[in-house]
Amino acid sequence: MERRGTALVTGVGRRRSIGAELALGLASDGWDVLLNYWAPYDDRLDYERGADDPHAIAAQCRGLGVRAEAVPADLADPAAPAGLVAAARELGQLRALVMSHCESVDSAIPDTTVESWDRHFAVNARASWLLIREFAATLPQESTSEVRGRIVALTSDHTAHNLPYGASKGALDRVVIAAASELGHRGVRANLINPGPIDTGWMTPEIREECIAATPAGRLGTAKDTTDLVRFLLSDAGGWINGQLLHSNGGFHTS
Repeated sequence: MERRGTALVTGVGRRRSIGAELALGLASDGWDVLLNYWAPYDDRLDYERGADDPHAIAAQCRGLGVRAEAVPADLADPAAPAGLVAAARELGQLRALVMSHCESVDSAIPDTTVESWDRHFAVNARASWLLIREFAATLPQESTSEVRGRIVALTSDHTAHNLPYGASKGALDRVVIAAASELGHRGVRANLINPGPIDTGWMTPEIREECIAATPAGRLGTAKDTTDLVRFLLSDAGGWINGQLLHSNGGFHTS
């Protein structure tokens, strides 16, 4: 198997998550992976998970023939991104940053607290900027037409009743598109994926039915659907795509 370098993947706290599928998909393509998680966030959400999912996922990645480590870090801490990038570089040459982490706690305009607003922006926007900044600092400064590094972030278009999440994801979009422009001459390709509604444990039966009805493809998206696109963007064939917000959602809300 061809070794691709190291990918830092955030948001790998539970087996039933997009992050877990991303980790395994990239490992199967030959990427060494540094997996970030933060158990206190998963504790707060109380979604389905095993006793030690992040380390079990890392072990499964190692079973595919790559190096893999799971590292806890609270991305609300401004020092966390630098620590994660340093840990990823210990595995080998860092070539990719895949950001699937988030803070997501429902609230609307009247009941969103300042504390919740600030934490959403710290995790979803500020940490993403700092991760990109630290990643970029590891790359050569000179201009090149070759692809040296790849950035993919997962975003959302949620707005009403999920206000701080949606607003902070909007900020994330601008950060990643800025990276595509500012770092493109240094060989960086940066893109966003909006995967639409994917049930990673948060959907009620009513929400599932509503989302399926709003999706022309006739089913919900899966973590694998998102992973397939990320794997393409991180492949040689995806190197010409840059600065894009891609909707990989089966046509959700187009009809």
